[in-house]
Amino acid sequence: MTNPSVKSERAAEAVAQHLESLILEGSLRPDERLLPERELAERLNVSRSTLRDGLKILEERGLLTSAGGRGNRVAQLGKAAITDPLIAMLARHAEADDDYLEFRGIVESSAAALASQRATEVELARIRDCLDRMDRAHAEANTDEEAEADAELHLLIYESSHNLTLLQIMQALAGVLRSDVIQNRSRLFVVPAIRDLLRRQHRAIAEAILLRDAEAARRAADEHIRYLRQASREIRDAEARLDLSLRRLNGGGAGLRVTGRQA
Repeated sequence: MTNPSVKSERAAEAVAQHLESLILEGSLRPDERLLPERELAERLNVSRSTLRDGLKILEERGLLTSAGGRGNRVAQLGKAAITDPLIAMLARHAEADDDYLEFRGIVESSAAALASQRATEVELARIRDCLDRMDRAHAEANTDEEAEADAELHLLIYESSHNLTLLQIMQALAGVLRSDVIQNRSRLFVVPAIRDLLRRQHRAIAEAILLRDAEAARRAADEHIRYLRQASREIRDAEARLDLSLRRLNGGGAGLRVTGRQA
């Protein structure tokens, strides 16, 4: 005869395993709120007590956090690593910014190629929707919305690659990716021709994936990041030259500049 408590523990573990799989595959994203308890229990076809036990298992594993009486959220996985003092230190140095873009170029070119081969019809539809959102924002000159669509497109490409390790690493970097996208756009959007170029580059990546052309997707992603690296370097160099000119003008903040005749 089966012990009821053992059966309950197995059911709770099954719930935990199912939700953990959804988190791993990216169906549940970091900081996403779960369905209300009653609705989630019905969807999983378990009792609410079994569901609570399963959720508790995931909380103990650090995969869920309490939303303060408003249910549960997926934890910000990888956040501790991204906010590590080492990462903060690297972020303050220009050469690390270039290394980060180089890393993105290596990863995204492969991810785009994989996405062209592995994306489901559902994922292709989401990529089309994201392109439409980007086009609308571009037409309305809504740079904030366009930057968000930009970052979302890159994350959709990672999801569509169906490489779980790649997806989880880049989801952990999602905050860095979004700030990087927004920072680059705030610098580059002052030139209309560059803004149009970025839009064409994103369309080239997405359309190659939609056509399932792996080599074209890889090439388009590589060209996009190469351009961002080049543009970022040029901006940093220009800012450094301006900063040097201002320091010379002001004596580095340590020298006295006397104008006019001395008394």
